[in-house]
Amino acid sequence: MTSDPWLIIIGMDSGGYDRLSADAQDYIHRASYIIGPKRHLSMLPEVTAETVTWPIPFTDGITTLLDRRGTPSIMLVSGDPFWFGAGTQITKHLEAGEWCALPGHSCFSLAASHMGWALETTLCLGLHAAPFTRLRPHLAPGQQIMATLRDGEAVPALASYLTEMGFGDTHITCLEALGQSDQRITSCLAHEGPDKAPSHPVMVALSVAGEGPVMPKSSGISDDWFDHDGQITKQPIRAMTLSALAPRPGDVLWDLGAGSGSIAIEWLLSCPSLQAVAVEKHPARTATIRENAVKLGVDRLQIVEADIETALDTLPAPNCVFVGGGLREHSLTQLWDHLPAGTRLVANGVTLETDQLLISAYQRFGGHLMRLEVSQLQAIGTMHGWKAAYPITQWTVTR
Repeated sequence: MTSDPWLIIIGMDSGGYDRLSADAQDYIHRASYIIGPKRHLSMLPEVTAETVTWPIPFTDGITTLLDRRGTPSIMLVSGDPFWFGAGTQITKHLEAGEWCALPGHSCFSLAASHMGWALETTLCLGLHAAPFTRLRPHLAPGQQIMATLRDGEAVPALASYLTEMGFGDTHITCLEALGQSDQRITSCLAHEGPDKAPSHPVMVALSVAGEGPVMPKSSGISDDWFDHDGQITKQPIRAMTLSALAPRPGDVLWDLGAGSGSIAIEWLLSCPSLQAVAVEKHPARTATIRENAVKLGVDRLQIVEADIETALDTLPAPNCVFVGGGLREHSLTQLWDHLPAGTRLVANGVTLETDQLLISAYQRFGGHLMRLEVSQLQAIGTMHGWKAAYPITQWTVTR
C-alpha cells in the first residue's frame, strides 16, 4: 500500500463485507489497523489487521487515528462517510493525498428507495446527536422529512415531541436495520406512538400533518415565538434590522447586548451556513436566549455571558455586528477599533443619548442613518386611533 493514502475511509452499509467493492475488500485485507463501530467490525471476515472498536467519546477515535498517521489504516463508517457521516471529522485534520473514501449506500438513499421520496425535495436531518427541536423550523403540513435517530427509544420520544408541537397527525415510518435480513418497517401516527420502541439502528420518515403553528420563513416572525422580559427587538423593527444586516452564506454575526436573542436567532434561521454569537451580561437573559435558541431549532447559537467590552477579545472574527441598545461613546470607540475592515455594523438607538451618539458616529465614520417609526391601531373608547411606538434611529455602516 506504499503508493496508496495511509487512511482508507470505507462506508459499510447493512449488507456488510459481502456488499463492499473488490477494492474495499482488498484494502481491508492489506491494512495494518482497522477502527470502526463494533457492529461494523463484527461483519468482517478474519483479517490480519489489528481491529479496534471506536471509543467513546468519538473524538478519542480521531486522536487514535492521528497518532497512527502514516500506518496503513482503515476507518469503517456507516453508508456514505460525507452524508451526515463521520468522514469530515477526520479529513479536516488531514492533507490532500493522505486519505481516500469508498462510500456505501447512505441510510437516506435506502430509506428514499423504500418510501419512493425524491431526495432532492426531502429534508434530511441527522438527529442521532441533536435535539428534536432542530425539526421546529420545518414543521409544516405536507413537509417530508427523513432523519437518523440515536436509538429505538428515541422514536416514542420524537412522537411525543411532534404531538406536543401540535403535529400529532404526522405519519411516522420507522425503518429498522435497512438492507439487512432482519429489516423491519413499521408505521404509526405521532399521537398514537409506536407499539414498542424499535431496534437500533433506526431512522424515521415523517409525513408532517397537524394544526400546530408553522414558523414563517420571512424575517420578523411574531414576538410570540420568543420568551423575553421586554428586552426584545420588536417584530417590525427586527424585520428592518435583519434586512440591514443582510446575511450572506457563511457569515458570522455578533449580537451585542442580545436581550432575548431574537436577532441572532432569526439570523441563524435564515440559512444553515450562518453562525452567530449572542453577548449578554445578564444571567437571566442569557438563560432565556439559550431556551429560545433550542426551542426554535438553532441550538448552534454561541452564547457569551459578559459585557461588550470584556467579550470583544474572545469572539470569532465577525462579518456583521448588531448593537441593539445601550451603546456608549467608549464602547463604540472600542468596538470600532476592534472590527476588521469590511465588517458590516448595524446599531439601533431609542434614547436621545444614543440618538446623539449615532448621529455623531455617522458624521465621523459615514454610512447611512434611518429613522424607523411604527404605529399600531388601538381602541380609544368606542373608536380607534394610531398609537406610535418609540422611534428608532438605525445606523448602518461598513468598517
